[in-house]
Amino acid sequence: MTYLIDRRLQGKNKSAVNRERFLRRYKAQIKDAVGRAIKGRSITDVENGEKVSIPVKDVGEPSFGHAHGGVWETVNPGNEEYQKGDLINRPRGGGGAGRGKAGNSDQTSEDDFIFELSREEFMNYFFEDLELPHMVKTQLSSSTEFKNQRAGYNMSGTPSNIHVLRSLRGALGRRIAVGGHARKQLQEAETELVQLLQDGTAADAPRVLELKKLIHHLHTRLIAIPFIDPFDLRYSNRIKVPKPMTQAVMFCIMDVSGSMDETRKDTAKRFFILLYLFLKRVYDKIDVVFIRHHTAAAEVDENEFFHSRESGGTVVSSALNLLNQIIDERYGGGAWNSYVAQASDGDNWDNDSILCRQLLVNTIMPKVQYYTYVEITDGPPQNLWEQYAQVPDHHAHFAMQKIVTPADIYPVFRELFKKQPKS
Repeated sequence: MTYLIDRRLQGKNKSAVNRERFLRRYKAQIKDAVGRAIKGRSITDVENGEKVSIPVKDVGEPSFGHAHGGVWETVNPGNEEYQKGDLINRPRGGGGAGRGKAGNSDQTSEDDFIFELSREEFMNYFFEDLELPHMVKTQLSSSTEFKNQRAGYNMSGTPSNIHVLRSLRGALGRRIAVGGHARKQLQEAETELVQLLQDGTAADAPRVLELKKLIHHLHTRLIAIPFIDPFDLRYSNRIKVPKPMTQAVMFCIMDVSGSMDETRKDTAKRFFILLYLFLKRVYDKIDVVFIRHHTAAAEVDENEFFHSRESGGTVVSSALNLLNQIIDERYGGGAWNSYVAQASDGDNWDNDSILCRQLLVNTIMPKVQYYTYVEITDGPPQNLWEQYAQVPDHHAHFAMQKIVTPADIYPVFRELFKKQPKS
């Protein structure tokens, strides 16, 4: 028989095993609570964890106990009030332990069970119905561009990367260090030999011969020191670093005409959340601009963007004109990287759809890094789709996809933002 003992360290007052069991057992209730939290949460706050509440009736644990039927005999130690056969009055208040009164009302209630989800757990439940692959549930993949940057010197490399000046400087330092002691001895020996010869010492005197032999040895030793050694070679080192991407602006454009119901708006919101999370991993600072339109367009806050009840006909060009105006006034000059995501059911006036295509091709596309259009409909493509389908012929950084159900959101997003092959 084999015993497996889990010795993984647990955090203080935490049990990973029990937590996982709890999440599995109450998956449906937690998922419903996460859905409610998403509806009341800002796009820019979606990455944080969440405290979710679960009704107490849903977290009851089954338990075994003795039935209350039959004849019972009990012994109560220290009983001085009751005798066998006495009847005990029912306690006042009733309701059992754990039940309290709500204020001064006669009705009783129980608080919901509050459970705090971590960021990773919250994102897992958020992405679950989007059929997000398990390996990228907590971190969307992003393509980061790199640039080569000098980073000091290496002792190995290709001949083309040899830094001549640095190598010669190292060789000079090595020669000074290696021959320093011999050079000092040579100078002392030559000085002593000159002094002896000036004092009239014979050329064949033992000391003179000894000094000449030493001088010859030291000269030979110094000459043997190579001018440059492989140890001296230094190669320029270059590393790849991410390109500094400072700031980006994300434009969310949504059709709020009468045909865009709450279900379609919720689908659009989830797509916008995915786009925000994707850009957040690439840029340090992101501004989010919300533009809603029917026959007229307006820049609004997020709450009004998703929950305003104002509706009407559809003139998509009004939103594109406002988008162009905002870019020119606040995000021009090349300092911002502009991304646009447009969600609509595709219904638009025929003449206005042609105008939208012209605005995109001639005015807007040259100013943005990427433009995505998603059509949220379960029917055939509308006239706006037919006109937008001509835009990629002029600009490669325009993409469009169709969303039918919430499960299509992530596959569509992945198709829109997949890494493009280098030309």
